[in-house]
Amino acid sequence: MTSPPTGVFVPVPTFFKPAPTVLQPAVDVETQIKHSVHLAKNGIRGLVLLGSTGEAIHLNRQERFDLVSGVRKGLDEAGFPDYPIMAGVLINGIEEVLEWLEDFKKAGAQWGLVLAPGYFGPAASQEGLKEWYTLVADKSPLPILIYNYPGVTNGIQIAPETYTVLAQHPNIVGCKMSHGNVSHHVQVSLDPEINHSKFRVFSGFGQQLGPIVFFGAAGVIDGLAAIYPKTVSRLMELAEKRPIEPKALEEVHSLQYAVSSAEEFVGKYGIIGIKEGIYRVLRMGTLEANRLPLIGKLPEGEWEKWNKVMGRIQKIESSL
Repeated sequence: MTSPPTGVFVPVPTFFKPAPTVLQPAVDVETQIKHSVHLAKNGIRGLVLLGSTGEAIHLNRQERFDLVSGVRKGLDEAGFPDYPIMAGVLINGIEEVLEWLEDFKKAGAQWGLVLAPGYFGPAASQEGLKEWYTLVADKSPLPILIYNYPGVTNGIQIAPETYTVLAQHPNIVGCKMSHGNVSHHVQVSLDPEINHSKFRVFSGFGQQLGPIVFFGAAGVIDGLAAIYPKTVSRLMELAEKRPIEPKALEEVHSLQYAVSSAEEFVGKYGIIGIKEGIYRVLRMGTLEANRLPLIGKLPEGEWEKWNKVMGRIQKIESSL
């Protein structure tokens, strides 16, 4: 099975139209395409649609299909055929997981990013997780990546030795670790029992990009890159070069500082903050079109408090 490329992927937010339809704002596929094409033109190696940031759990089946197929068609028409797309699967039941994966294959995604089944938290043992992912991978029409995000799965932490086992499955081609345990990133990225040309390790945090890529990780799936794609992509480009010259290393240090400090904003405000950043920097989307229970925008004057941090990264972005 084909593995995703190394580099920066963006977990894009799902855009909604300002005026609600019957119950909730409608999905804004047109803006979704516009933003996706912008990312493709500015160094991003691929997209994650309908992950946690993409609010897959807030969309119905038809909306999910229409969004993925719409973005695929829009990228093709913009001159990006076969542009890499992962699609998020955020549910626990195996039959539904496979239903989502089948839909995403038909819609044009190349991989499924499958969240660890965390409803019962620690009651899901490592052995249980191995069997769950193995069964999904056995039946999945798409290659899958393991998605470990303890913040939304009742604290489930997939152990390095579990990745070692699951990485041997021909239909499991990588993982995303959305947690701060850098040791786990490094252990899995350097594990001699894993074929790293086939099993790609991504972090969910751009603030870890330099350190983990230096030790073998494939890249990041990073929300800040939805706002500043060229800066995060430039950091990735330099971090994966071997050998790295002193001047390039100096630039890596400068870029990593700018990215890490701006990631504090993303960590504090999450989806709402990412959408506000996209609106203010790229003039895409709106400030208050969200689906419940996510409401509102940043507090008045809050964006301005980040002028120093965002001004630093904006200067870099504008220079690239």
